[in-house]
Amino acid sequence: MTTSGLIVVDKPAGWTSHDVVARLRRLAHTRRVGHAGTLDPMATGVLVVGVEKATRLLRYLALADKGYTATIRLGQATTTDDAEGELIASAPASAVTTDRLTAATAALMGELEQVPSAVSAIKIMGKRSYARVRAGEDVVLAPRSVQVFRFEPTAIRPLTGGDLLDIDVIVECSSGTYVRALARDLGARLGVGGHLTALRRTRVGPFRIEQAATLDELAKRADPVTLSLPDAVRAAMPVRSVSTGEARELAFGRSIPPIGQSGTYAACVVPEGSVIALLEETAERARPVLVFASAG
Repeated sequence: MTTSGLIVVDKPAGWTSHDVVARLRRLAHTRRVGHAGTLDPMATGVLVVGVEKATRLLRYLALADKGYTATIRLGQATTTDDAEGELIASAPASAVTTDRLTAATAALMGELEQVPSAVSAIKIMGKRSYARVRAGEDVVLAPRSVQVFRFEPTAIRPLTGGDLLDIDVIVECSSGTYVRALARDLGARLGVGGHLTALRRTRVGPFRIEQAATLDELAKRADPVTLSLPDAVRAAMPVRSVSTGEARELAFGRSIPPIGQSGTYAACVVPEGSVIALLEETAERARPVLVFASAG
């Protein structure tokens, strides 16, 4: 029987998130596999995948904050804001000093109204933005509110001739932030253009690259699930211990008394630790928003 839980994958470059899911469906011998937080094909790093009952948990993980390492090339702007697009503008970046770079990255931290890249997966009237761009449409997306907690240059490497600079950065941001758009906006702020040349996601919420396994490593395991459902919810959110009687009520979709916990949290039975439901509270009750256990 396939284990319900999460797989923390180190996604390889060139694979879509859907490609990874398709591969893991074969390894886990189930169709009930889904992912939280899409990664572009060029990107590598943490992709959180749910298996069986844990697929229902994914919507509660997708809103987590995320961490990246990236390389931004200053001196060139592209149609896609990354290295896969066509060059549309260039300007010498040799005059970009460390002080100017530090000031520009600092200006792109905090709460921002960010315009996503036109080749993003955002849907416009049911059709992906990138599909409209590839069909020849001129797409301009509406700004979105995002938060950038950290945007820190860690290395500056002039390329041959000095007109281009590669900047290694660390980014910590809210879900929905486009690092490609940060690269574009950094280049625009410095007046030289910029685009993303490398991107690696190092964290999704509490799930870090150190926990991630490659697809080759997962293929060697009898069970590719790396975190059981109880371990996954304990890693991702607060946990409340409930009695067998309370567990029965929750399994039927009924509320139980609140404990003053804010946000979504998990209810588990002690001592076995099985996950019964995810709960949200009002002043009067703790209501199940997702039930894992079967009633009866």
